[in-house]
Amino acid sequence: MGGQEGRALPLRLPHYWGRGGASDGEASDGGGTSARDVFRAFVETGAQLAALHIGYETADEYDLTQLVNKDVPWTWRVVKMRLNKDRTALAVNEALTLGGIPPEAFSYKLGNRSALEWVIDQYQVSTDKRSGITSDPNRADDPEYIARLVRKVVTVSLETAKLVAALPPIVNNAEGGPSVAGAALE
Repeated sequence: MGGQEGRALPLRLPHYWGRGGASDGEASDGGGTSARDVFRAFVETGAQLAALHIGYETADEYDLTQLVNKDVPWTWRVVKMRLNKDRTALAVNEALTLGGIPPEAFSYKLGNRSALEWVIDQYQVSTDKRSGITSDPNRADDPEYIARLVRKVVTVSLETAKLVAALPPIVNNAEGGPSVAGAALE
């Protein structure tokens, strides 16, 4: 990019555009990257991520392999799900394991764990010790719901990782503030 490779240059927010740089936020590094282009990329990706996450229930189900244990009675019922050691398969229950989970499905994090790990933790039968109230995420009207949810969360996680990976990298500039590599403004 016009000799600027690897150099992190400050990304100014819209209220800074036109101050000390090219007019109207169209400063460029000579390679076609402007602050406005970078800002638009983040806005557009943010809108795509919002739509993807808000609409997670309508996401396509990722094509996981359904491994059935014929030695136990068939059920969709979840008590507590468990990932295998290499995190490529999820035991939904004794009768069903969903396999073929791609490693990238764990790259989208909610705090310190992936979205899939969050679902595994939250969608289990548990009883509150003090009240004795049992929380059961299984749905009598839709027994397959949790397995479908797992497949959809894998899809959303993979799409999220793709969208985020396509964004310009953010680094700290010499002043310690956020910058976007390749966006020249000075």
